[in-house]
Amino acid sequence: MGTRDQDLQSSRVVILGGGPGGYESALVARRLGADVTVVERLGLGGSAVLTDVVPSKTLIATAEWMTIADRAPDLGIHLDAPVPAHPRIDRTRAIRESEQHRVDLGEVNVRVKALAAAQSADVHARLEREGIRMVIGSGRLEGPRRVVATQPDGREHAFDADVVLVSTGAVPRVLPGGEPDGERILTWTQLYELTSLPERLIVVGSGVTGAEFAGAYLALGSEVVLVSSRDRVLPGEDADAADVIEEVFRGQGMTLMARSRAQSATRTADGVVVTLTDGRTVEGSHVLMAVGSVPSTSGIGLVEAGVRLSTSGHVEVDKVSRTSVRGVYAAGDCTGVLPLASVAAMQGRIAMSHALGDSVMPLSLRTVAANIFTEPEIATVGYSEAQLTAAGSRYVTSTLALAQNPRAKMLGMRHGFVKLFAHPAGQVLGGVVVAPNASELIFPITLAVSHRLTADEVASSFTVYPSVSGSIAEVARMLHQRQDD
Repeated sequence: MGTRDQDLQSSRVVILGGGPGGYESALVARRLGADVTVVERLGLGGSAVLTDVVPSKTLIATAEWMTIADRAPDLGIHLDAPVPAHPRIDRTRAIRESEQHRVDLGEVNVRVKALAAAQSADVHARLEREGIRMVIGSGRLEGPRRVVATQPDGREHAFDADVVLVSTGAVPRVLPGGEPDGERILTWTQLYELTSLPERLIVVGSGVTGAEFAGAYLALGSEVVLVSSRDRVLPGEDADAADVIEEVFRGQGMTLMARSRAQSATRTADGVVVTLTDGRTVEGSHVLMAVGSVPSTSGIGLVEAGVRLSTSGHVEVDKVSRTSVRGVYAAGDCTGVLPLASVAAMQGRIAMSHALGDSVMPLSLRTVAANIFTEPEIATVGYSEAQLTAAGSRYVTSTLALAQNPRAKMLGMRHGFVKLFAHPAGQVLGGVVVAPNASELIFPITLAVSHRLTADEVASSFTVYPSVSGSIAEVARMLHQRQDD
């Protein structure tokens, strides 16, 4: 036993990338007694904290307030009341209440970047408290047991390792002919440099990133055109959920161009022109290219070290995050398993537990909860209806519109639903929630899927009345099947 503990304490772990997969794995490795070094190019937290998840969701949270304000008249609240002349009325308060809400994008983006920097600093401080060595710079493998870090000033540091974790993430894919310039033609990492709201934003790509930003800028006040190469928005999501988002987008004035593939984007004197493959053109003030991402795996010595990559450039891993080379693990978007920060973190934790001899459960995607931060949000967990149908699985389903929920009515929520899938014998297989704050509401369904609860067990649990979460129990009750003798 003593020999094993000594071996763990002498293990040298080097991690390429300080995002969720990197810093979470670093914390696990340190707790298990390893000497840990993290090499990160952007700053602790990686792109997830500095240019992707944290800033995008902060921007979207700001847009959400605009959506709530737009619902105010439905609740009897009017923002355009005249300033009363009565001397006993507080004139300052009345003026504030009479102002129309507006957005200063420059101020919004200052706050967005400040919050991202603060979160990065928090991650850095936590790793520092744990005694983890951190190097800001670019890392590369020189064989499977040696990592070289190049700092911004050109200095190099070499680290020998017993275990290497690659968690280098991904970067926005660039469309040939639509190369970003950071001013008018933008990737999602460049949006936070804008100081004024785009008058007419063209969003190319209707996946999760495209839909989220299209909805956010629409709520903030931009005119938005969403160019989709597919039949509908969010083609990979639950069809009923995608239909709700399309209905909301169109109702708010967004222009949706389905089955329209972008060929190029070019600058004009005061804006941009997007040319489609069928020859049509779309003019706007700015264009966001949301056409996917590519893994950050080239030029860092992976192939030379023997690490096998897929045809798309992703690192191939198994369910405990091992690569094709002994002692080299990988986690996060560079693996292409599932582009979620929560999955990256879990992959990293599993990798270190496996590498350092701790107990470990292989990665299971069946219980991963995911959320799309449109308005309303779309949260999912477990098997989707498309997966169940494709597999020929037996299942029953029930759906309840959000508009039938009393709490939702009180809050002026009109769009959305709760849907459950269950085996005919009762076990909950998956679920979809479309609602404001669906990311919070999905958790009870996640528990049901994770612990293999039946619909009756969910239905028999008390819920607060009135509450939006009450719809989850109600949908479960709709799945009850009488057991006759």
